[in-house]
Amino acid sequence: MELNYRRALTVVALVAVGGFAGANLRYAVSLLAPGLPGTLVVNAAGSLALGVLVYVAADSDVLGERAQRLLGTGFLSSLTTYSTFAVQTAGVSPKLMVANVAANYLLGFLGVVAGRALVVRYGGGA
Repeated sequence: MELNYRRALTVVALVAVGGFAGANLRYAVSLLAPGLPGTLVVNAAGSLALGVLVYVAADSDVLGERAQRLLGTGFLSSLTTYSTFAVQTAGVSPKLMVANVAANYLLGFLGVVAGRALVVRYGGGA
């Protein structure tokens, strides 16, 4: 029982540390590129990074569970933002709304595909 409690606390701490770093980086990007462009940048970059992380983790033991929680669940989940994307999108003209939704989803999916391609090409994964 003690071991499960310590393990759970470790996971919570890893997610918290990663989340703190990801949220602060997202905030910094929003200062450099406010509004829709900044949100698009963090969502696209986060999708690429998550694609790499997921495929590296799936194909090798390079990233352990702790690294996955820190980087994926903590950092990248806090870096990317669906809620800000949704609120910002709802506040623009219909044409810009469609363009923003299309850009976020297209670049998000392409980021994951590109992340996988990078792992396959340079990491020897599947």
